[in-house]
Amino acid sequence: MSVATPDHRFLRALRREPVDMTPVWIMRQAGRYLPEYRATRARAGSFMGLAQTPELACEVTLQPLARFALDAAILFSDILTIPDAMGLGLHFVEGEGPKFKAPLRSVADIDRLGVPDPESELRYVMDAVRLIRRELNERVPLIGFSGSPWTLACYMIEGGGSSSFARAKALALEDAATMHRLLDTLAQAVASYLAAQVAAGAQALMVFDTWGGLLAPAAFREFSLRWLGEIVARLKAEAATRDVPLILFSKGANAHLEALAATGCNALGVDWTIDIGEARARVGERVALQGNLDPAVLAASPDAIRAQARAVLDAFGPHPGHVFNLGHGITPDIPPEHVAVLVDAVHEFSRRG
Repeated sequence: MSVATPDHRFLRALRREPVDMTPVWIMRQAGRYLPEYRATRARAGSFMGLAQTPELACEVTLQPLARFALDAAILFSDILTIPDAMGLGLHFVEGEGPKFKAPLRSVADIDRLGVPDPESELRYVMDAVRLIRRELNERVPLIGFSGSPWTLACYMIEGGGSSSFARAKALALEDAATMHRLLDTLAQAVASYLAAQVAAGAQALMVFDTWGGLLAPAAFREFSLRWLGEIVARLKAEAATRDVPLILFSKGANAHLEALAATGCNALGVDWTIDIGEARARVGERVALQGNLDPAVLAASPDAIRAQARAVLDAFGPHPGHVFNLGHGITPDIPPEHVAVLVDAVHEFSRRG
């Protein structure tokens, strides 16, 4: 898109520049905790119907912005769109989450995979990005996203969610070469998908490495970190995406913050199991940090929410480069009024001057 991007505080914070107050957005901010989301989802008939209809995806992306003074919008989609476009048949089972009709069960299944064309097989995502960007009219920046290669591989091999992803780990241990072929294909697909989202109008990017933290240290470096670095390198090598801020969020991987920061990304998302002041001290001035309030805090009283918001801000300190967020996604049981308390508290307590 040729539209110039205003200097939003969210983008400034990702560049570690001074801001008037700490920007805040919330992972899964367009979701089941909002009654208006549930109404739109019912109208769509299914989660996939919602995600694959650009007008409805736009509608739910904008819903939280009508309620809260959030500093960014994030595309409403799913991390598993790439494997679905590869032919695995994504669907959602009530109470069980995502499932694939054709999970990867052999080396031949893996070798058959190709990199989807984002403007054909994933056109509905690009159309949603274009529509959302237009409807936002520069009120706040739009974040595009993808799952990480390791996280996508976990679901594709397992066929759905799991507490351990033992099948994926077993393949990595028994046949590392095949696993790396899969991860290489996925890294190419993720980089292409994210670049296409930028071309369609996304102003920042985020990669969700949801299951990287399940790996032992050496396995994390080989099967997760290596391929996150590959995606960063691909995006930073292209003029069209070089200057677009890129956030890596590897849940449960606090032991690897320094290595993640060394990939060349612009920011790291951190979960709530580390003090954000400690995280900042460890990564220094290399990257901005996003996080990291425990999502369960939003179930507490407004006074407790305000106190915990202040504690995170105080822990980060008066340094540039903080985007306030939860340490993981908001849960469906949270009262929307509690989100308003949090957003307003972050802005109030962080206001400069």
